[in-house]
Amino acid sequence: MSNREKVIALLDSVPDYKMGYVLAYVQGITADEEADDIFCERMVENYRNDPDPEKDDAIPLEDLKKLWEID
Repeated sequence: MSNREKVIALLDSVPDYKMGYVLAYVQGITADEEADDIFCERMVENYRNDPDPEKDDAIPLEDLKKLWEID
């Protein structure tokens, strides 16, 4: 039995309420890499073109931990 056949056979034992998890996983591993690259490039361009003058401001990790009250 091939892996594909095993997966198909196992799907019969997956309860309907868990099928969404299976679908999301399968969609994730079959996603078009080119579409993913385009999405990431668009995110970078949106960041670069963001007019917010504070977008590159940084805060030291220690200050942030104090602000969030994290040890």
